[in-house]
Amino acid sequence: MMINDVTYKVRGAIYSVINELGPGLLESVYEAALKVELEALGLKVELQVPVHVLYKGTDLGLGFRLDLLVEDMLIIELKSVESIQNVHLKQLLTYLKLTGKPVGLLVNFNTSDINANIKRLVNGKIDNI
Repeated sequence: MMINDVTYKVRGAIYSVINELGPGLLESVYEAALKVELEALGLKVELQVPVHVLYKGTDLGLGFRLDLLVEDMLIIELKSVESIQNVHLKQLLTYLKLTGKPVGLLVNFNTSDINANIKRLVNGKIDNI
């Protein structure tokens, strides 16, 4: 499956979740609901995927966790905050760099306008979708 096909399906699932649950819940609720939607679409989804930090070939024993990894190619970072900040974008950019994955979506569910709160990062480029 091509990355654009995956992101198209993910976007539809995001709309389903926000329409069903509304804004303002905890990130963990949206994470679980989005996993259900994506799996119903036949997509492979992993939650809380560990990301190790390597420095000059040495595992630092520190790491992060991706909220969702879809089809082993798309990182989804979920937020439920007042507004998306630069630090959130930088976080996803770092995850893309550490994992080598091609595309990431940053989604803020604490909004009445979900369209303005989905950011797509491709090779360091940030777009609204």
